[in-house]
Amino acid sequence: MHQLLVSFPSQLDRSITLTHSFPLPNWKNFKFGNLVLAGMGGSAIGGDLVRSYLSYQLKIPFQICRHYLLPNFVTKNSSVLVSSYSGNTEETLSAYALARKRKAKIIAITSGGKLFQLAKKDKVPVLLIPGGLPPRAALGYSFGPWLILLSRLGLIKNQTALLKETVSFLAKQMVKYEKSTTTSKNQAKRLAERLYQKIPIIYSGCDCFDAVATRWKQQICENAKNLAFVNFFPEFNHNELVGWQNKENSKHEFVVLFLKDKDDHKRVKARMEIVKGIIKKQKIEVIEIESQGKSLLSRMFYLIQLGDWTSFYLAMLNGVDPTPIKVIDYLKYQLERI
Repeated sequence: MHQLLVSFPSQLDRSITLTHSFPLPNWKNFKFGNLVLAGMGGSAIGGDLVRSYLSYQLKIPFQICRHYLLPNFVTKNSSVLVSSYSGNTEETLSAYALARKRKAKIIAITSGGKLFQLAKKDKVPVLLIPGGLPPRAALGYSFGPWLILLSRLGLIKNQTALLKETVSFLAKQMVKYEKSTTTSKNQAKRLAERLYQKIPIIYSGCDCFDAVATRWKQQICENAKNLAFVNFFPEFNHNELVGWQNKENSKHEFVVLFLKDKDDHKRVKARMEIVKGIIKKQKIEVIEIESQGKSLLSRMFYLIQLGDWTSFYLAMLNGVDPTPIKVIDYLKYQLERI
């Protein structure tokens, strides 16, 4: 896992080259009605990040589908992006079959498996990406290609330069998180120490950073084998916030993280300050983490990189190997028997 974290910037860079050499389908006369990305887990979070990043750029609806079924609005006027790193994800294969049945336009990304075989047989455009990685550690291949493909299809402006800038930025940041960097200078190590033996609750704004916060939760759960929860401003202020009134909260080992960005809505910024005060009155630690970087894309991936490294060091403190996910393997094994 350490080596995969180190190589992430180069993985994202490689995704640019791979996707630009991918032959586009001949959809010249196709009028896009909506986009749906079908995927699960590590294969879906890349789509979530694309959706978040393009919140105020895309002019057509874009939805992530984590299910066996597709929404009923998916028709021949829809484009379904099918993402399964292994190529064998049963929910995603089911969604692929439905997309074919409804005659939607389909593009697939996978490292092989049944999805690759089906796409080839059905003459569906499929981008083959390098295999052999845990899906959550293949984020560069589940994010970069979709962003570039959407720009090549004319749905958004060219993103290649911004992606390359982000790759360069992440490569420079890497030294700050390496094992050889002392804890006093390593923010990821310090954060891991503050999260150790705690249950993190992660809050962010709901637009461009919701998927980033979700990534933090996923990585802490999978890498550190540590429960974590996530919610978003302003929605949780209308329900979950009331739970912080309970005076018994201080007996639990909670720690709250605010993922913040300079372009958060001004009313969300105000809410963060008020909520911080409410939680601190419960004698629960609140950690505020500000994004860094020039562009929105680099700021999103600054927080992703920091969260990934934090989950790695938390795994070390928890005395667990961050790579295996035995309980998910067990679940899949049991499902195969049904």
